[in-house]
Amino acid sequence: MTRPGFEEQWRRRFVQRGSRFDDDAGIAGWTPSGLETRLRNFRRVWPGDRPGALWLDAGCGAGSYTRHLSACGVRPVGLDYALTSLRKARQRSPGDIPWMVGDVTRLPVAPASLDGILCLGVMQALARPEAAVAELVAAVRPGGQIWIDVLNADCLITRLQRGLARLRGRGMVLRYDRPRQLAHWLRAHGAEDVRIHWVPILPGPLRRLQPWLETPAVRRLLATVPGIGALVSHAVLVSAVKAGVRPAHGAGS
Repeated sequence: MTRPGFEEQWRRRFVQRGSRFDDDAGIAGWTPSGLETRLRNFRRVWPGDRPGALWLDAGCGAGSYTRHLSACGVRPVGLDYALTSLRKARQRSPGDIPWMVGDVTRLPVAPASLDGILCLGVMQALARPEAAVAELVAAVRPGGQIWIDVLNADCLITRLQRGLARLRGRGMVLRYDRPRQLAHWLRAHGAEDVRIHWVPILPGPLRRLQPWLETPAVRRLLATVPGIGALVSHAVLVSAVKAGVRPAHGAGS
């Protein structure tokens, strides 16, 4: 359960990070290896979309994913509530990418106006994540893609950290979610074809071993053996499709 003022504290922190840091990872609040792993995983599992499809990167930070979408031929818009981060995102990105200040819980876009939406690195700093999920699904047209990531509450290391925090009488700094809960919210607000993609991320001192976790054999193990992915994955990427009539072309065509 989040503490009073939790979301406001994180809003201030992200605005401050946008002022203090110049690298994408620092602005986002990740380690460099952590951001690289997350971005690499997204590139691996995202199927793409048709050229010119309109996408929103909600909570874009310095624009790491926004630039990737642009390089893949879709039309991305970067949105963040930290103007400090958006200024740096614009400086390091192609000039044709539009940026706007906004809040993921009150998206400044018309309902069913987007072909796809990302919300990555945001949910752990929200007090009411289900409200944000509802906004994300509503913004996408029928057949459009929704991609959200969360910090995994079922991860073994996270469980140990939560237990230690309780013993010390402290709360967790970030909020963690269960993938099945996120999948339930997506379906409840009009999404289907919900899929869970496990993202195991080793701590910085062990980052040399990270490639081993990303081999095809280990990825198959995480995807097929019940419970393994949840225990070892620090983060979870969840994808879905807005229910309704699908377009004649497929994603990636």
